[in-house]
Amino acid sequence: MMKQVYHRLFPGFAQELEKELADCKSLIDIGCGSASPIKYTSFNGYSLGIDGFKPSIKNSKKSKIHSKYKLMNLLELGKNIKPKTFDCAIALDVIEHFTKEDGETLLASMEKIATKKIIIFTTNGFRPQGAYDNNQFQVHLSGWTPKEMKLKGYKVIGMHGLKSLRGNYAKIRFWPKPFWRLISDITQKIFINEPDKTYAILCVKNLQEVNKFKYQ
Repeated sequence: MMKQVYHRLFPGFAQELEKELADCKSLIDIGCGSASPIKYTSFNGYSLGIDGFKPSIKNSKKSKIHSKYKLMNLLELGKNIKPKTFDCAIALDVIEHFTKEDGETLLASMEKIATKKIIIFTTNGFRPQGAYDNNQFQVHLSGWTPKEMKLKGYKVIGMHGLKSLRGNYAKIRFWPKPFWRLISDITQKIFINEPDKTYAILCVKNLQEVNKFKYQ
């Protein structure tokens, strides 16, 4: 109960993601990893989790996060997934693991697959990160800013509070951590509409709106 009250006062990433998925009945989770944030939402439609790292697929299956799974190279979406087969295509903490060129390829593939929305979650700009958990795909190769995502037609939402409060892997930098986590959550609420100042960004493109203006 206390946690629910807290999230109502200070809605975080999972709550914002759930809000954006409210009108979707199916989704493809690209780079789903072993513990996709989808599990923290109330989404109960059909979902396909795909990843290029077999142990992540195996661990996610144990948690029964998605309806089905596919092991594949994420840059081969267009070859393996038919166009317009999911309401929503999401890539959470994924795009920064690709070069800019490959990231653009991934975004283009997602737009072909989805009918309603594209949802991207990433750090605000480049944040260095190496491989871990024997997973070479964890290295950060690029950074994406609110400005460039807005130019691509995305609504950008500030996440994780002020960027100065968090370090590698989005971990709180200061002690005592519970206090500074609260400060981070407070600043997220304050700066949610000022994504340039936040540690991470949630980017949402409404494809139905894009297509409406395209054909007017």
